[in-house]
Amino acid sequence: MSSRMQDKLVRDCFLQACGKEHPQPGLIVHTDQGSQYTSSRYQSTLRQVGAQSSMSRKGNPYDNAMMESFYKTLKRELINDAHFETRAEATQEIFKYIETYYNTKRMHSGLDYRSSKDFEKYNY
Repeated sequence: MSSRMQDKLVRDCFLQACGKEHPQPGLIVHTDQGSQYTSSRYQSTLRQVGAQSSMSRKGNPYDNAMMESFYKTLKRELINDAHFETRAEATQEIFKYIETYYNTKRMHSGLDYRSSKDFEKYNY
C-alpha cells in the first residue's frame, strides 16, 4: 500500500501473483486507465510474461464492475468503521481481511455462494 499511485507497486504485485499462480501465456489483465497501468514499464512487464492488457473505458466504472464491487465491500466491511493508528496497521488489517477472510471464507453470490478459494479449487 502506498500513498501514491506508482507503477512499481502494481508491477511488483502482478509479478508476485504470477509467481504464485503461474499463468499461461495469453492471460488478459483488466484494469482501469490509471497512470500506473498505462505506464510503459507496467505494459512491458505484462508483455514479458505473455499477458495482454485490457482497460476499461475512461470514466466508466461499469467496465470494471468486479473490482468496483470488491472495493465497495472492503470499505463497507472493514474500512468505514475502522480507525487505524498508522498506515502500517491499515496495511496489515487490509491484508488480513483479504487473505484470511475475503478470499478464503466469505461467500460470493457470483461464485454460486462459494469462497474465491473454493471456486478456484473446483474450477481450475
